[in-house]
Amino acid sequence: MQVKDMTVEQLRDLIRHTVEQCLEEYLGDADAGLEVKEEVKLKLLESMKRKQAGESSMESGEVYQKIGMKAIAMQGR
Repeated sequence: MQVKDMTVEQLRDLIRHTVEQCLEEYLGDADAGLEVKEEVKLKLLESMKRKQAGESSMESGEVYQKIGMKAIAMQGR
């Protein structure tokens, strides 16, 4: 397929994929060889269960405030 035959979405996907590949080649995987702490695994599993149960997640502003980034959260608005 040639670029001229692509839809806008296909072209965006191609560009996104190409950029990701280039970044991976240059930067590598900073987390390679590291293990996820058990506490983090449990929190992720709990989050997935809540999402599957249809529970709502936090809004981004709520997350920013929870971790002390209120000023940054307000700048993005």
